[in-house]
Amino acid sequence: MILSRAPVRFSLGGGGTDLPSYSSVHGGFLVAAAIDKYIFLAMHKRFDDAVRLAYSKTEQVTSLDAIEHPIFREALKSTGVDRGVELFSMADVPANSGLGSSSSFTVALLNALHAYKREFVSAPTLAEEACDIEIGRLKEPIGKQDQYIAAYGGITAFTFAPDGSVTAERVDMKPEVMDELESNLLIFFSGVERKASTVLSEQQKTIQSSASAVEKMHRIKEIGYETKRLLERGEIDRFGELLHEHWMNKRKLASNMTDSSIDEHYDAARAAGAIGGKLMGAGGGGFFMFYTRPADKRRVYEAMTARGLRPLRFRFDQDGARIMANFHIS
Repeated sequence: MILSRAPVRFSLGGGGTDLPSYSSVHGGFLVAAAIDKYIFLAMHKRFDDAVRLAYSKTEQVTSLDAIEHPIFREALKSTGVDRGVELFSMADVPANSGLGSSSSFTVALLNALHAYKREFVSAPTLAEEACDIEIGRLKEPIGKQDQYIAAYGGITAFTFAPDGSVTAERVDMKPEVMDELESNLLIFFSGVERKASTVLSEQQKTIQSSASAVEKMHRIKEIGYETKRLLERGEIDRFGELLHEHWMNKRKLASNMTDSSIDEHYDAARAAGAIGGKLMGAGGGGFFMFYTRPADKRRVYEAMTARGLRPLRFRFDQDGARIMANFHIS
C-alpha cells in the first residue's frame, strides 16, 4: 500500500499570467500558496493483472487504453505501470472549484506511481511530468501554476519564461506575517462548480485578440510582483487592496468569469468590511477569497454565511507533494 497526497492552492497575485497565450510571449509571474486541503491517492498491488480505479466512479480494465479517466490513463502510460494495481482517489475539496484540484490529483498520482516503481522524483520533475500530461497529452487550456505549487508547497513565487521553463522561489515571509495573513483571509464556497477549461478557453482567445486584454494581463503580472514585495515586507493590508484590483482586471477577461449572483456576493462582502477579494482559479464559480482586517472579520463571515456560502477553514501547507506511507514490498 502507498498513500500519496498533494495540496491544492490559493493564487495570491499574478494568477493567469502562466497561461501560454500570455506567458509564451511576455513571460508570467505569480505568487501561489499551498494549503492544508489535499488530494489523496492510495495505491495497492493486486494479485491478478487487472487495473482497478476508484474515483467518482469505478473502473476495472485489462488494457490501459480502455480506461475512461484521462489523467489516470495517461499517467499509467507515462510511468509504464500497466497491470496489477488498484488506485483510489479522495479529496478534501470538490472538483471544479478553482483550487487547482485536477493538477494536485495529477501530481499525487504521479508521485504514487513513481514510489511504486521505487523511483524518487524531485518537485520540478514531478511538476513538469504533470504539465506534460495535462497540457501536452490532454491539451487542457491551462497554465503551469497548479502543478508547480502542488509539487513545491509553501507560499512560492513562480516565473514562467517564454520558452516554457519555470523558476520557483519561496517567498521570504516572517512567521508572524504568515500567521496574520492566514488569519485575515476568509474563504467561502460559492456553491457553483464549473470546468476551468470553459472559462480559460475564452480568456486565452481574448488575450490573443485584444490589446486591452494584454494590458490588463501586464497589470496582473505587476500585481504578482507587488504581492511578493508586500508579503516580504509584512504590508498585508495593502495586499488586500491588490486583491480587489486584481479581480477588477481579471473579471473583464471573459464573459463567463462572473455573473450577477457572484457580483452580489462580492459586493456584500465589501460592504461588510472586506478590503478586497476575488474568485479563485479561472472564475465563473468555485471559492471566494476575501481579505479582512480583524475588526471586520466577523461581519464579513456573517454576511457571507447569511447568503448561503460555506466557509473553508485552512492553514498554509509547507510540504508540497508527499508520500505519506509506503508499505509496497514487491
